[in-house]
Amino acid sequence: MDEKHFSDFYKVPDIVFDIKKLRAELDRVLKYKKFKTLGITNFAAIPINKNPGDANSIKGHNVRGTYWTFPDESGKEVKRDKPIDESKYTEILPEFKNTYFEEVYNVLRKKFKLGRVRILLKEPRSTLSWHRDPEPRLHVPIITNPGCKMVIEDVAKHMPADGSVTITNNTKYHNFFNGGEQDRIHLVACVLENPFNKVSIN
Repeated sequence: MDEKHFSDFYKVPDIVFDIKKLRAELDRVLKYKKFKTLGITNFAAIPINKNPGDANSIKGHNVRGTYWTFPDESGKEVKRDKPIDESKYTEILPEFKNTYFEEVYNVLRKKFKLGRVRILLKEPRSTLSWHRDPEPRLHVPIITNPGCKMVIEDVAKHMPADGSVTITNNTKYHNFFNGGEQDRIHLVACVLENPFNKVSIN
């Protein structure tokens, strides 16, 4: 296999979070917050940060975000949704303050320029569309299974829930599928400075 394709999955060195704390914090959050679907019945999110000047920044398309896809056999690329100014997402939501999620958020912000940060859920036996995003994404898997894989172009890779951090090159065409029988839940952040232009990865 051509190993250069794995450069689209960058495992961040020297950062490992406590997966037991993340799962315990997730359990606590889910007692009072529910995942909201993102226009697709099997994909949902809980926002962690917001644009301080915009009450709508954690609603509707602002949670989903813009992307490009090939929706049908014509092969014509189509843009979905409205652009978002990711740089304005600078304030953690009150319900995440003084939690382990805030600690994780602050560690990541010190190392990377982040936009929206969300907890994303992918239901069992489901997949996303084949699409591309405006920027790379940072993943911290919290709950996963061996049947969960991200596909970037022609390469599929599983990201384990072991506290590690992976940045994926979502500017290329990709999807994510959950072939297991439990929800897949990742902490996912938009990365505003593209590390794939700067480093030799793996």
